[in-house]
Amino acid sequence: MQIYLPIAEVSVNAFLLLGLGGIVGILSGMFGVGGGFLMTPLLFFIGIPPAVAVATEANQIVASSFSGVLAHFRRRSVDLKMGVVLLIGGLLGAALGVLLFNYLKSLGQVDLLVKLCYVVFLGVIGGLMFIESLNAIRKSRRNTGPVKRKNHNWIHGLPFKMRFRVSGLYISVIPPLLVGLCVGVLAAIMGVGGGFIMVPAMIYLLGMPTKVVVGTSLFQIIFVTAFTTLLHATTNYTVDMALAVLLLVGGVVGAQIGTRIGTMLKAEQLRILLAMMVLAVCGKLAFDLLLQPGELYSLGPSGGH
Repeated sequence: MQIYLPIAEVSVNAFLLLGLGGIVGILSGMFGVGGGFLMTPLLFFIGIPPAVAVATEANQIVASSFSGVLAHFRRRSVDLKMGVVLLIGGLLGAALGVLLFNYLKSLGQVDLLVKLCYVVFLGVIGGLMFIESLNAIRKSRRNTGPVKRKNHNWIHGLPFKMRFRVSGLYISVIPPLLVGLCVGVLAAIMGVGGGFIMVPAMIYLLGMPTKVVVGTSLFQIIFVTAFTTLLHATTNYTVDMALAVLLLVGGVVGAQIGTRIGTMLKAEQLRILLAMMVLAVCGKLAFDLLLQPGELYSLGPSGGH
């Protein structure tokens, strides 16, 4: 069943979009990630223009993050004070990211920028995650104890300290603001929630306990991606609601299935599977960038996608 997407200006099979939403929803439930860093490249592959894919995917992240953060609120595993500090940085970053996005779009270079960002970030994150997961599997087979995280580093010596009681931290607000700023820029340019960068940064950089990291990250992601969507909708007009609704329906159903599957696998097994998927998507994007297109140039109306 073909459905015409008015903003993307392409016709796509509705069941294909529901299936993609379901697959990424399953991954989201299994691995505890928003899934935007996988969904947006998949939208590229089926012919959705990168500018539309980036702006529209943020809608799905808002909804999936909202449902996830409700569960964490019930468990009292959300540090609201830390979330607000991250949010301030995230909103500033999102505004800067949209300004950069608009500038590059006016130059006609936004599609290339988005794809290059994905190749670089997915390659680095996937590679690091794969190596870390292999090491974790080897250590678990040797029955060695878990590696202890350092409680104090140079970050704890910075000024403007604030006490975060839920996280049990007394640190400077500068690092959380910078983490939020970086994630906000990524949300605007890449159409991702940024959890795949924020969660490791909160654990290893800020020293937050793992039990409050996911909920706090989702709390910040909701508002940053919603703000990003609003900016894209009002300045770029690249948010396709028909596409967003189909992805959302598939994602909600898939997330429930993924949550059940995730409980059956070990943490290190989940991480290495996710790393392999990330590297596979990165490889496909890089190959498409290097491959000579069928049409070296095309003519179209000015201002079109």
